[in-house]
Amino acid sequence: MFRKPRRLSRMFSPACYGRLWSVVGSVACLTASLTSQSHAGDWPQFRGPNCSGIATDAHDLPSEFSATEQVRWTADVGDGIGGVAIADGRLFVSGMTGPEQVSLFAFDARSGQKLWQRNWETGDLPEIHATNSHASSTPAADDERVYFYFTTLGLLTVDAKTGGDVWQQKLPEPFFVFKWGAGMSPVLHKDMVLFCQDDDLNPTLRAFDRRSGSSLWTDDRSDQAVNYSHPVINTVNGRDEIIVAGTGVLIGYDPSTGKRLWQARTLLRNIKTTPLAHDGNIYVSLQSSGIANQWIAAVDQATTGNGDGQIDRAEIQAYVGDRPVPEVFIKRAFERGDKNKDGFLSGEELDVAFMHPDNFAGARHTERGDAAAEQFILAVRGGGQGDVTKSHLLWKHPTKHTDHVVSPLLTQDRLMLLKSGGIMTLFNSQNGESLSSPRRVGGASNYFASPVVGDGKIYLAGENGTVTVLKDNAEYDPITTNDLGDDIVATPAISDDALYFRTRKHLFAIGEPLKSEQK
Repeated sequence: MFRKPRRLSRMFSPACYGRLWSVVGSVACLTASLTSQSHAGDWPQFRGPNCSGIATDAHDLPSEFSATEQVRWTADVGDGIGGVAIADGRLFVSGMTGPEQVSLFAFDARSGQKLWQRNWETGDLPEIHATNSHASSTPAADDERVYFYFTTLGLLTVDAKTGGDVWQQKLPEPFFVFKWGAGMSPVLHKDMVLFCQDDDLNPTLRAFDRRSGSSLWTDDRSDQAVNYSHPVINTVNGRDEIIVAGTGVLIGYDPSTGKRLWQARTLLRNIKTTPLAHDGNIYVSLQSSGIANQWIAAVDQATTGNGDGQIDRAEIQAYVGDRPVPEVFIKRAFERGDKNKDGFLSGEELDVAFMHPDNFAGARHTERGDAAAEQFILAVRGGGQGDVTKSHLLWKHPTKHTDHVVSPLLTQDRLMLLKSGGIMTLFNSQNGESLSSPRRVGGASNYFASPVVGDGKIYLAGENGTVTVLKDNAEYDPITTNDLGDDIVATPAISDDALYFRTRKHLFAIGEPLKSEQK
């Protein structure tokens, strides 16, 4: 039975969700030797080329628009917060079209003509945070296939032209104690589909063959806590490496084998933003607090807890609700953390229970439960081997202005951070030095969508439906603030001369009317 999510306090949305999701330059997701090709104007996955938020081929993008003005076309696509993917002129987006039905839609990106719609029965779905949606994943696409993830269905691949089945990979259904829900999306690299999901039960990074769906390799990430950071591709001296941020570490993988090439222990307890890769360097913005205090606040102090400052098995099950908590999770946590064997986790036992002994990252337990969130930005040089924490860290600076959901934007050696409330800060990507004092841009909204840029304009989409447009110049001069009249959690997409906004229920294609429509 579908259960309506309860309204909780603000959290992340990774579509990130989402998310992260955010590199100067167009990054081709497919090589010329492959059957499936990339095209100018493609936005093939979450946050576009290499999850960067940058559309290098965009032109004539509008600055002023609304839910009725400069709307090229619109469509109802069900409830969702996953973004759109665009490849070879086709646009793909998902939505919940029933209590236990998810749909994948295909449109002609220019005209809005509906090409096809696929519906799948999902089965019973757990309660999730009200800001999230069960349709939280952004599809990935090339000119032949669409790759789509859903928690109870796994990774589905359909024909881009017809929507017909190509292949399906069943994956372990993720489990999240804190009801954040899933928010990860597939990412493309050459002939591979990459999918990372760091949940509370089976955290892994997986690679599949695009054509056949066969598993190429899997990395067991059980040394990670829950994270929502998408893989990006970094190239150093002609060598590609897959970069994934996680609990306590930034990891570089060999794409051909999935072997961990290097790691930098520079991060905190968990991460919901997606790094940027540019010119061999990786840029990360991060905000995270201690896991012990998160557990106390979320479970012990919830309406289902007893507020005694410790956690037992019954409290975890009561907090999760009707669905049984996997015994392997309970057993693993309590065997590791319950040092005095009294059946309760308290104090430092909480840190031990919910953080891997080889990866003890982030703020530790405090008796008052008041550990503040740690925030910083950093840059790491790629191309290393082994532990590169000291050798490859370029710079790292604390800041009070990172966001735990919104990924940064890098243009013209300037690193932009945006946090809820519309507070923007700028940093020099070469050395991390501040370029300006924090300032408010646009409306004072919550922000879950990450910034995107094209045609010399930066677009900031607020949860309240306002979209602020800035010039992509040293001053980031404001141009306009527009209102689409519906919540926006998904990161916008850009293709050629159009913007695509996935609101909570609708899809808007914003651009000058097509010539055939003009009088």
